[in-house]
Amino acid sequence: MKTYLTTAAALALMAGTAQAEGKLSVYHWFEYMPQELVDKFEAETGIEVTIDTYDSNEAMLAALKAGKIGQYDVAVPGDYMVAIMGHEGLLGSFTPEELPNFAKIDPKWVDVPFDPARKHSIPYQWGSTAFSVNRDVYQGDINTLAMIFDPPDELKGKINVLDSQGEVLALGSLYLGIPQCSTDKAQLKALNDMLLNAKQYWASFGSDTAKEVLVSGDAAAGMIYNGFSAKARAEGAKVEYAYPKEGYVLWMDNMVLLKDAPNRENALKFMNFLLEPENAAAVTNYAAYTAGVMGVEPFLDEAIKTSPENNPPADGPTGVFIEACDEATQKYYDAIWTNLKK
Repeated sequence: MKTYLTTAAALALMAGTAQAEGKLSVYHWFEYMPQELVDKFEAETGIEVTIDTYDSNEAMLAALKAGKIGQYDVAVPGDYMVAIMGHEGLLGSFTPEELPNFAKIDPKWVDVPFDPARKHSIPYQWGSTAFSVNRDVYQGDINTLAMIFDPPDELKGKINVLDSQGEVLALGSLYLGIPQCSTDKAQLKALNDMLLNAKQYWASFGSDTAKEVLVSGDAAAGMIYNGFSAKARAEGAKVEYAYPKEGYVLWMDNMVLLKDAPNRENALKFMNFLLEPENAAAVTNYAAYTAGVMGVEPFLDEAIKTSPENNPPADGPTGVFIEACDEATQKYYDAIWTNLKK
């Protein structure tokens, strides 16, 4: 049966469509995009950008699964979370032809295991997660994860830990020398017991405050993203970022097109905008991480190029990406995390 719109209804529909074409809804990490870059995009395109924030990959996933799919156009999950979101059916897809700047992605970040051939995502920034220590409080060797999990007396009760399941459990596994996604009950018990024992030495869980507590002196050591450590130093904290001998977490945050994005074309315009080297460099200069785009070097601040947080020692340990466990195995790690956070 055919239906017909009244003139008023048709005009209302057209107005609503025009309004939608001028909007973009972004779900993003806290303190991770300069407002000046958002303003630039809005000025160039006339698209109004709204940004809501989260403080962990897991919080973002939970919110999307709880009903926010269809409300946001793009999000910025970490590498392992892209794979999980793909498995959960939460991602939209695009072709390279829809992003004129796709060819500017660094080739090593194109065919990635968490999104082969980049059908759902583009690189945003990448970096590492370890910890930083206030050198006025502790002067000894800091390049071991024992600083977090079995700390010296000077740091006990003065440690902030990221409120991030993936990174805490990955670093804990590295400290114990056990594989990620283990199903060995003895190894899982050892991880659970070690974390519960370490918790007595921690002052707080906080991701969005990881920098602030080091700057204020409320924490003398803290698990932290390398860019946040660089920012803490720039704000006067006498901290040193560690490259622990047991290893550390590498990560790449990626902007994904979400399933049922209400403003898909605008989302692709924004993703393409962020692949411009000058714009990718603007994010790096603000967040103090590293871009996955070629040609950014001429636009980078000297402090970013030379920061110790972005230049690990050549003879140092290697970093590892967080692994995405299968659903059955993940339940073990979810239980360990829930037990830790009680």
